[in-house]
Amino acid sequence: MFGQPLSAAGNSAPVILVFGDSLSAGYGLRTGEGWANLLGERLRKERHEFRIVNASVSGETTAGGVARLPRALQTHQPAIVVLQLGANDGLRALSLNEMRANLDRMITMTKAADHKVLLLGIHMPPNYGPRYTAGFDKIYQDLAAKHRVPLVPFLLEGVALEPRLMLSDGLHPNAQGQPLLLENVWPKLAPLLGKPGAKP
Repeated sequence: MFGQPLSAAGNSAPVILVFGDSLSAGYGLRTGEGWANLLGERLRKERHEFRIVNASVSGETTAGGVARLPRALQTHQPAIVVLQLGANDGLRALSLNEMRANLDRMITMTKAADHKVLLLGIHMPPNYGPRYTAGFDKIYQDLAAKHRVPLVPFLLEGVALEPRLMLSDGLHPNAQGQPLLLENVWPKLAPLLGKPGAKP
C-alpha cells in the first residue's frame, strides 16, 4: 500500500504525504472521518493548493516504515511528509534504540530528498513504567531538535483520556475525536504550507 489520494485538488497540486499507522489510517472509522481526510477538507476551505495522500497502514512499526518510505517518496514526490509512527513499537515494547534509529533514518531520507517533515509524537500509557515512557517521549523531542523539524508532542492530546472520544479499545479516537487530532496537528503544519492559493 503506497498511498491513496484523499483530496479533490488537481493531480498537479503538491502532495502532503501522511505516513503513519492506524491513528492516521482511520482505524474503526467510516470513509472520510479520519483526521487526514478532515485535513484535506480544511486545506480546500482555506484555499491551500495541496493534495493529501494517506500512506498510513494499521499496525505499522517504524521498521516497516523504513522499508516502505523510499518507494512512497519516489511515487508521490511530496512537498511535506507528516511522519506519525512509533505507537506500535511502544505498545509492543520494542527496542527504543531501534525505534530512534528508524525514525532518524526516515527523517534523514525525507530531508535528503528536499521534502519538509512534520513529526507527530505519541505517549505510552504509564503501565509501561517511567523509564520506558520517558525514553519513548524523548526520542521525538531529540529527533525534532536534531533535524530542526516541527513536532506535535502528543497527537492524542485532549483525546486519549476522554472515553467519549475513543473507540471501545481505548487506543483509537472515534469520529468525534478526529477533529481534535486535526486541531493538534494544524498549528505545526500551517507554517509549512505557505500562502493560501500559492504553490510552495
